[in-house]
Amino acid sequence: MPDSETPSTATSSSGSQDTGFTPGDDTWTQWRNVFAILSGKMTDKGKEEFRVARDIRNEAADCKRCEDQRDYLLQWSPVIRYLSDGIRQLGGDLSSHNIYCRRCTNRKAGGFDPEYGILLCANEMKDQGHLEDTMAHEMVHAFDHLRFKVNWTENLRHAACTEIRASSLSGECRWAREFFRRGQWKFTQQHQECVRRRAILSVRARPTCKDEAHATKVVNEVWDSCFRDTRPFDEIYR
Repeated sequence: MPDSETPSTATSSSGSQDTGFTPGDDTWTQWRNVFAILSGKMTDKGKEEFRVARDIRNEAADCKRCEDQRDYLLQWSPVIRYLSDGIRQLGGDLSSHNIYCRRCTNRKAGGFDPEYGILLCANEMKDQGHLEDTMAHEMVHAFDHLRFKVNWTENLRHAACTEIRASSLSGECRWAREFFRRGQWKFTQQHQECVRRRAILSVRARPTCKDEAHATKVVNEVWDSCFRDTRPFDEIYR
């Protein structure tokens, strides 16, 4: 697309819809896109195109930063080292060779696969604290897979339980993160509500889940036992 085209007439990469996004990697084009976002002239589709273009442009730097922070946390983070030891005692092994930093397109922070290991979405990491929470979350999944033989594809109760535990034990639902990052400003029952909300969202995204009511029902069925289960920790650490 020519550089002379203004944001008001720019089209998306599909060439059909006016999204307010102007393709281009030069500094001037980037500022035009930022201005279009700030002034409300860019649609949601345009904002997503802007994010994708930025992620592709910064992929190498994002992955390098992610890998450096991953290696640091594996060596120095108390929660990551403790989970690593717990996984090792169950016969597993998670380290830099199977904790991968990659650019993701699904707008998730990461994921765990029993066969391949942990995926960290480098382009979604806000800072080292966010990376630490994400690693801890996925490592709880790895611990549960080894300790409880989780059926990831068919048993929603298994999925709900490990999501409850991962959100509760990883630190991603601690008060400060909910208050300052997600705008959840309650002072009581905040941790429990965050864990429940994130578990329902995760269960809802699974193919065998019918709808949100189904996801809520499954989470409620396993809530008491799974929320109380803090293994391998003695209590909720973070």
